[in-house]
Amino acid sequence: MSPDTRTSTETTGEPAAEGSFIESVLRAERDAIERVATMVAAASADWTAAIDLVATCDGHVVVSGMGKSGLVGAKISATLSSLGRPSHTLHPAEAVHGDLGRIRRGDIALLLSYSGETEEIVALASILRADQVPCIGISRDGSGSLGRLCQAHLALGDVTEACPLQLAPTASTTAMLAVGDALALAASRRRDFDADAFHRHHPGGMLGAGLRPIIEVLRFKVGENVAVAPDSLTVEQALAAAGSGRRTGAILLVDASGRLSGIFTDGDLRRLVNADGAEGLARPIAEVMTADPGHLDADSLVQDAVRLVRERRVDEIPVVDSEGHPVGILDVQDLIAMKAVQE
Repeated sequence: MSPDTRTSTETTGEPAAEGSFIESVLRAERDAIERVATMVAAASADWTAAIDLVATCDGHVVVSGMGKSGLVGAKISATLSSLGRPSHTLHPAEAVHGDLGRIRRGDIALLLSYSGETEEIVALASILRADQVPCIGISRDGSGSLGRLCQAHLALGDVTEACPLQLAPTASTTAMLAVGDALALAASRRRDFDADAFHRHHPGGMLGAGLRPIIEVLRFKVGENVAVAPDSLTVEQALAAAGSGRRTGAILLVDASGRLSGIFTDGDLRRLVNADGAEGLARPIAEVMTADPGHLDADSLVQDAVRLVRERRVDEIPVVDSEGHPVGILDVQDLIAMKAVQE
């Protein structure tokens, strides 16, 4: 058989064999992280020192690595910034060609090199040590050149790469990224970085939208454009009480104490008239409303509304205050407009 007539299976291997190989890669990366996790207790002093440096940093956390480690460092830097720790990256080779000016007094450096012997990183660590810039190193172990030059060091241990040739950085970079994430999150936790602070750092996109208070996006409010009626009325009386100025697709019903007891939607009205005709309008609205509807508190977040829409498949969600009195209705179209949910 000529090379041109070989099948793709003959060229690339059997699908079953490929599946086994993929599983082995993923397991190798998982094992690398698990191995680092088992080392944390024994290295608690090293972790504490590193977390102290990040949590108390008054400037930027400058992250630097060469090659794949540099790419991992860019993600760690982005995570630090998103969690309230200003951070930027610095290419180690460019650092000695003028970019050292990007490191200022009050900054600290996070230096990445699995071997701990990467020439550019070791050179940068030596310069920063001379300039009294605190450094955290992440490498295989603290006995290497990088570990000896840093004030704090986090060891990855001996990692077997997922690459069959043991050449391409794979499991080692996965472990490095996980250690960077753990460091960033631990420092954030130390500084009591909460959801409000996270929202301030993520005002755009779905992360920011989900953390917005529901009251900020509420268009339909009681006293402005939302009808509220006692649940002791008939359907016809409740519709009359709502008036012609109603602009939402529902009426909120309240009990004698003014607390939310139900909701009656345009869809409910159509179904009632289709079933009972005009006679249905004389029925007590308490009999045909949706009693005890799912609702949101005034201090709920948009992400809470998204969860309720997905769970209950509703288009209008009542919003109540701390005493259960209705304050408005959130329309699912508002969530669609924010791209918080899809149509």
